[in-house]
Amino acid sequence: MGLLLPILLAVFTALVGGLYLLGVFRQRRPGEPPLDKGLIPWLGHVLEFRRDTLQFLERMQKKHGDVFTIQLGGFYFTFLQDPWSFGPLVKESREKLDFNKFAKFLVRRVFSYWNEESEHHILQQTSNKHLKGDGLEVLTQSMMGNLQNLMLHNIDGPAEGVDKAWIEDGLFMYCYNIVFRAGYLSLFGNVSPKSEGDEKIAKEKDRVESEVLFHQFRKYDVLFPNLAYGVLPPKKRIEVQKLLEYFWDVVSVCQVKTRDNVSGWVWDMQQIRGEMGMDESMISRYMFLLLWASQGNTGPSSFWLLLNLMKHQDAMAAVKEEVDRIVRESGQKVTRGGPLLDLTRDMLTKTTVLDSAIEETLRLTTAPLLTRAVLQDMTLNLADGRQYHIRKGDRLAVFPYCCVHMDPGLHPDPKSFKYDRFLNPDRSKKTDFYKDGKKVKYVSMPWGAGVSICPGRFFATNELKQFVFLMLVYFEFELLDPEEAIPGIDAKRLGFGSMHPVSDVQFRYRLRF
Repeated sequence: MGLLLPILLAVFTALVGGLYLLGVFRQRRPGEPPLDKGLIPWLGHVLEFRRDTLQFLERMQKKHGDVFTIQLGGFYFTFLQDPWSFGPLVKESREKLDFNKFAKFLVRRVFSYWNEESEHHILQQTSNKHLKGDGLEVLTQSMMGNLQNLMLHNIDGPAEGVDKAWIEDGLFMYCYNIVFRAGYLSLFGNVSPKSEGDEKIAKEKDRVESEVLFHQFRKYDVLFPNLAYGVLPPKKRIEVQKLLEYFWDVVSVCQVKTRDNVSGWVWDMQQIRGEMGMDESMISRYMFLLLWASQGNTGPSSFWLLLNLMKHQDAMAAVKEEVDRIVRESGQKVTRGGPLLDLTRDMLTKTTVLDSAIEETLRLTTAPLLTRAVLQDMTLNLADGRQYHIRKGDRLAVFPYCCVHMDPGLHPDPKSFKYDRFLNPDRSKKTDFYKDGKKVKYVSMPWGAGVSICPGRFFATNELKQFVFLMLVYFEFELLDPEEAIPGIDAKRLGFGSMHPVSDVQFRYRLRF
């Protein structure tokens, strides 16, 4: 009996500790938001959340109001669904809230990359240098050259023939393919003509190698949501590992050193980490993270943008009129055999109609999840005077897609595409939006907000503009079935940025000249 009692106590202690870790004993305290743990210990609501984030959060909001705490895979998330109260998430002191802690956890899981030191300030500094101002202009010019290589390499062929024939393709795959490959080449450089002995051969190699990379990337892209949630089966984990090893080789330090026209952003990122003493194999992992972060969303967004323009002829006419006017005012005339379009920085700043169409597309099809780790017990002060106590170790989160982008009080008829939603009657950019008679600051948040706002948002916007310019100037294109409905969104990708369609849409295109 003397030996049995300590064993029973140990088992009891372990059992209680296990139940505690599973969240069984957590109860709502006075002053805290409504708590909904779900029926499954530890997992909580994660299965339903992953299946359809939007539908789940709308159900929680109807049940608990616009502030509530839920359990997701061992973590407790307090969601803010009130657009008036986003300030704390965006501006709260870093002593209380931290973006990096959760980001590091996710990055290690999906990219096998980790670094003990904080890297946010490095990313911010290099991005300000290379993804804004003069640095952005250099990168945008590189993007233009690579888009032209991928889209227009046959333009100097015979006036009649195969290059004038209609080509059929899936619109999603076409847009994603072109924009991803051009973005990759702009960031990680081109095959050197010196190594190939001829510029034409080097450009052909760029096209071939980037095509292979894209198709490998798409395999990873399909697996990404389940990888992020940690629910991939063992066989798929092996596939992910093989894909990662392929990507690490393609964007490795030694491979990039052999290429021409590598962006200053990538060079600086590699150099800084080398000076920090980071192993080259880990730097290569970070390079793939940069590739995914910079190009994983722009391609799908280009699909939604082009599809919405094709499905709404008033939008297409307005954007095409603007594009034609800007090209005409630049003094350029695009003809077969003539100089390729030089889309300058000045021209890209005059696209107010296209800017509005892009903003509207992102409002409808981009759904990031903004998350902060709570570093200490804190009081959340809402705009209407309510206060809630939030526990250390929890997560504070906003899903702007359902509480901002789809808010009918802020955006009338929110599920419809209105290309001029972000324009004033005089075609200038609209900046003032109101709800219930009060001005609202956060009206669209496709890029995130605060410390986690996308540093590459200006480059990504330029990529979309350049792609649309080239499509409208150089190509005729149309849907095979103009009556086909716009496909629904893949709910599994909610929370990861630009959404994917549940099915592709067939279209055809050909050179105008």
